[in-house]
Amino acid sequence: MSADAIADPTGAYVPRIHAAEVTGARRLGPGMIRISLGGPDMLDYPTTGVGDEYVRIFFPDEPDVEVRMPFVADRGWDYPEGVEPSEMRTYTIRAHRAGEVDIDFVVHEGGLAADWALQAVPGQRVALNPPQKLYARPESARRQLLIADEPALPAALRIAELTGRQVETTVLVELRGRENALRTEHGEEDPTTYRWLCGTGNGATPSQLLETLRREKLEHDTYVWVAGETRLTREARSYLRHELGLPAEAYKCVGYWTDKAEQWRERYDALGEEFHERLRALYACELDEEEIVDEVQRMYEAVGL
Repeated sequence: MSADAIADPTGAYVPRIHAAEVTGARRLGPGMIRISLGGPDMLDYPTTGVGDEYVRIFFPDEPDVEVRMPFVADRGWDYPEGVEPSEMRTYTIRAHRAGEVDIDFVVHEGGLAADWALQAVPGQRVALNPPQKLYARPESARRQLLIADEPALPAALRIAELTGRQVETTVLVELRGRENALRTEHGEEDPTTYRWLCGTGNGATPSQLLETLRREKLEHDTYVWVAGETRLTREARSYLRHELGLPAEAYKCVGYWTDKAEQWRERYDALGEEFHERLRALYACELDEEEIVDEVQRMYEAVGL
């Protein structure tokens, strides 16, 4: 698929799924590997300019075969009739350059994306949709607290790189071990404050992030961004919204992954069409976005998800 094939006559970017070639791979430490993706179809790949912009990566069945390319549709993407959808995972962009992006993958056992990243060599191809953003610090914020586990660390670091000289920034990260700690690319001029919780969370042992958050003295001018395991971020949001009573613009809580995801999916699927239809109806209603999230969380909690 070439950029010229669907170019807008005005020269404006037309959203599409991009074919992306591996242009480089390097280990950042024992816990993270960075894959650079570029190629002819990435020459006009866009960026939101926001540190936690995320994309869907579509993977081939085998590393050295072609990926089945979806196309942009109303629900985000779709496939031609009769084409089996490719495996897909969601990741954040660690760095964006003209025609190339970096994506950091946590090294762990049993993950489709992690296994692919560990063997990635130049020329192998995946597909990417255009990025979307979540981080939205209000202008009134004078401090920001970025809370993450290892899967969310790349996004936290990029946020810090893009905004750390504008606002006082603390990055609080839960790691499997101190050897997995990473910092921004600012080097000695880095204004970021780092706090590490080592040996907890990340699917290995119980997380200490929520307990640590509860001990924080959050000033009225602090923006809180929390990203990590889905159940943990739901609890963090409930604490910030309902216990502390923070306004919606003062925080952002994002689930990056789900512990024991296969078991969660089995339980979710077993709830049946009536439950799923109630969820779809909620997302389609005209309630305030935060009220919708409240109700969805109540539904999940009621059935033990």
